[in-house]
Amino acid sequence: MILVTGGTGYIGSHTVVELMLAGFEILIVDNFSNSKATVLDRIERIVRRRPGFVEADIRDRQAMQALFARHNFDAVIHFAGLKAVGESVAQPLLYYDNNVYGSLVLFETMAEAQIKTLVFSSSATVYGDPATVPILENFPLGATNPYGRSKLMVEEMLRDLAIADPSWKIALLRYFNPVGAHESGFIGEDPTDIPNNLLPYIAQVAHGQREVLSIYGDDYPTIDGTGMRDYIHVVDLAIGHVKTLEKLANQTGVATYNLGTGRSNSVLEMVRAFEQASGQNIPYKIVGRRQGDIATCYADATLAERELGWRAERSIEQMCTDSWRWQSLGNLDKS
Repeated sequence: MILVTGGTGYIGSHTVVELMLAGFEILIVDNFSNSKATVLDRIERIVRRRPGFVEADIRDRQAMQALFARHNFDAVIHFAGLKAVGESVAQPLLYYDNNVYGSLVLFETMAEAQIKTLVFSSSATVYGDPATVPILENFPLGATNPYGRSKLMVEEMLRDLAIADPSWKIALLRYFNPVGAHESGFIGEDPTDIPNNLLPYIAQVAHGQREVLSIYGDDYPTIDGTGMRDYIHVVDLAIGHVKTLEKLANQTGVATYNLGTGRSNSVLEMVRAFEQASGQNIPYKIVGRRQGDIATCYADATLAERELGWRAERSIEQMCTDSWRWQSLGNLDKS
């Protein structure tokens, strides 16, 4: 059985689907801080089976100990964490409490239960503002905002843990920019407040829920002045976790992989692609840069292809089409 923390969230729910389709038995633990219980129904509609679920906060040591006492897990995939760069700048202690302390409690509980196989949901933000692109896993690390620093702190914790106890099997997955939704339209990114990520914001503007898209800066040294990112379809990302879990069965220590496409698109390119996919006009306005943002960021993902047998397959057109399907159809019966 695989424990998936934060498994009703955006990336977590898509990964649960792919894990269940691959035959894994799943138990999700989540506190619904940025997700809804209806996601469990939606996963069941896709897979025709319902994942196990426990509502709890990973910072609750007693709840975590009870969970590990009741179940014999083979591995843990750790998604639970806050993820908004802007919010992390405004409320850094919230991020260190949730992302770093929560991870510490989880890892201590795993160690007590002798469960030592872990896939950690990290982020390309740990690279900070890279000197060159594409970004390799061995680049210098140095995040530019508290969200990224919280991910980097957890990575350092896990590297130290593996040195102290070499029997741990750990993978650090550094995501670039997950977008899109499941092709069924049943699950997708569903922010409870104003979207922090580009595509759900574009989708809400296209759907008429918001009047205009704010683009943060048009004076970057890029093809059109807007920031460029490596956008990866969330289903490709989810499949990467399945491949990683299979890889960890045969190795110990810490392995680090970039999960990205190896190419970048600007904000304005994504706006145009979404207009094509949706048939809707996306009004936008240029506003000031956000603190902590960088100009260009994209992955060198050849290590994941070589060692995991994984690479991103889905195009930005499919990312936008699937996002629009989720926004306009699958999103209608959310509660």
